Amino acid sequence: MADKRDTPPKKDNRRAITARIHIAKKELGLGDETYRAMLRQVTKKSSCADMHISDLYRVMEHLKALGYKPAVRKFGKRPNPPKDKVALMGKVEALLADRKLHWNYAHAMAQRMFKVEKVDWLDRDQLWRLVASLQKHAQRSAE
Repeated sequence: MADKRDTPPKKDNRRAITARIHIAKKELGLGDETYRAMLRQVTKKSSCADMHISDLYRVMEHLKALGYKPAVRKFGKRPNPPKDKVALMGKVEALLADRKLHWNYAHAMAQRMFKVEKVDWLDRDQLWRLVASLQKHAQRSAE
């Protein structure tokens, strides 16, 4: 019999999904009474606090069926670098944003230049060289 400590914990993103539900409520213009009636209809509970994570996902799917369209990130998820790489990562982000490029562009450059799958995994020297390459490419594009 497997010990519970052997299996990694499932990510419980209750706060994130609850926040998205409340954003959807606001964007759809649901009043409090209408919102609570919808929750009762979908889950038999009138508050997100009383719901299981699977109930929250059902509510989210119902809100999408009602016409809610979650916002799509334009430029991908920003890496979360350690303190010694924050400034360099900010420079990469600025260069990508100036050219309206996705973070996947930077990941592809890291793969092509250093055989490293993600920008997050580059060391400082590699990150410097990536910034230099992005700057050179931006200068060539401007000419």
